[in-house]
Amino acid sequence: MTTPPPALLIAGHGTRDEAGAEAFRDFVRELGRRHPELPVAGGFIELSPPPLGEAVADLVERGVRRFAAVPLMLVSAGHAKGDIPAALAREKERHPGISYTYGRPLGPHPALLSVLERRLDEALGGAGRSPEDRADVTVLLVGRGSTDPDANAEVFKAARLLWEGRGCAGVETAFVSLAAPDVPSGLDRCARLGARRIVVLPYFLFTGILPDRVRQQTEGWAAAHPEIEVRSADVIGPEPELLDLVMERYREALEGDLRMNCDTCVYRIALPGFEDKVGMPQQPHFHPDDDGHHHGHHHHGGHTHSHAH
Repeated sequence: MTTPPPALLIAGHGTRDEAGAEAFRDFVRELGRRHPELPVAGGFIELSPPPLGEAVADLVERGVRRFAAVPLMLVSAGHAKGDIPAALAREKERHPGISYTYGRPLGPHPALLSVLERRLDEALGGAGRSPEDRADVTVLLVGRGSTDPDANAEVFKAARLLWEGRGCAGVETAFVSLAAPDVPSGLDRCARLGARRIVVLPYFLFTGILPDRVRQQTEGWAAAHPEIEVRSADVIGPEPELLDLVMERYREALEGDLRMNCDTCVYRIALPGFEDKVGMPQQPHFHPDDDGHHHGHHHHGGHTHSHAH
């Protein structure tokens, strides 16, 4: 009898936007349809049902003992570095006998960059297909924003990789929450650099409150600057590239020697202004839909172990 392959557990942020939460749940269902050989489940760290603990319980009920957890997140911030590893450690406590490996966040992968390029082309009405057409286009890539400098730096890395070889005048970076520059400041910077055509490109997987805010702020700024052409692009969405990339992260988690980016991690390295975070114990979020939350207040060790789960 062959051993069944380890299951796939997808971990999401959670959102107060029901359409965004449903997009995640649809994505998990589509992964399951595409891979009938695998048990697939997904849950959220906070805000939306189902909680991650319920997804693990679902897998256990289906006879799963081994799984790989993949964070459905573009950058490695507090959720991917701390909350998910702590939540997985809690589930191991709740379900003795399970084992898991933990995969990397998704970005900035070339497959995602190609989807972003497609969104850019769509925003330009299909007129941005060749580098010559993009020579006067400045892109503002807008990330979620984090209190983690390493996570914000990852968005800048994605912006640089998006700029390389695609012929745009430039790719600038902004954030919709928790980090500067905000969207209006990012657009101001593009204008000061001489931009006459700007495409605001949300670095988000699915629709939600924050991508909606990016679009609203963009429209507000554009109305005040009629001399500059400003267009809003769509989020990445449940594209085939994203489905394939999650499976790549799944296989990598099972076979590869995974390491998060530890070099600029606030939990390991004393970065200016963040010295108090070094060695901070990681704990899971309390999810209101998780009825077993009495385990949720235990510390599960420092951040150092969560890099290499």
